[in-house]
Amino acid sequence: MGENVLPGLISELKLAVPWGHIAAKAWGSLNGSPVLCLHGWLDNANSFDRLIPLLPQDLHYVAMDFGGHGLSSHYSPGVPYCHQNFVNEIRRVVAALKWNRFSIMGHSFGGIVAGMFSCTFPEMVDKLVLLDSSPFVLDFHEVENLLTYKRRAIEYTLQVEASEKPSHVVSPEQMLQGQSSALTSSARSCLCTSSGSCRPTSCS
Repeated sequence: MGENVLPGLISELKLAVPWGHIAAKAWGSLNGSPVLCLHGWLDNANSFDRLIPLLPQDLHYVAMDFGGHGLSSHYSPGVPYCHQNFVNEIRRVVAALKWNRFSIMGHSFGGIVAGMFSCTFPEMVDKLVLLDSSPFVLDFHEVENLLTYKRRAIEYTLQVEASEKPSHVVSPEQMLQGQSSALTSSARSCLCTSSGSCRPTSCS
């Protein structure tokens, strides 16, 4: 093993998402119980480099970079980096990994996001481990909101993305050019009336 290779590191991953990719690192046994590791705010998956080699190696650890962190793609301009979007990312990642049930280990901000995910998808979480993170406190009435509207929104989004993709995708420049051509064509198909107004030639 080379001196630059992390102990127990299996591979580095890139998981496709609509805005680019989510980067991740995997350790341990592929046949072991899965553990998703979530880093803190403005940190990245490398924060687990020294910790995971000290943990039981019969588990399968995957540390992901949240969007806009580490090697993961940034969100599109105008899209906020908020808790709920990171919860959505977790659901995307575990869907790509084909994990139905797993444990989560979250550090600091990652622990808060882990708590939110655990409340939204409780049947998917085996164990929740919080490192230097405050407990996730949720109002009783908010639980129903998470389990219905927010959860439903996440699942519906993933279903739409998994459905058939458009046969042709154009760039913003091509779209604007197409709109310009359409406006020009529309202008040419108009007739000027005696009042100075314009109407389509197809009108009687």
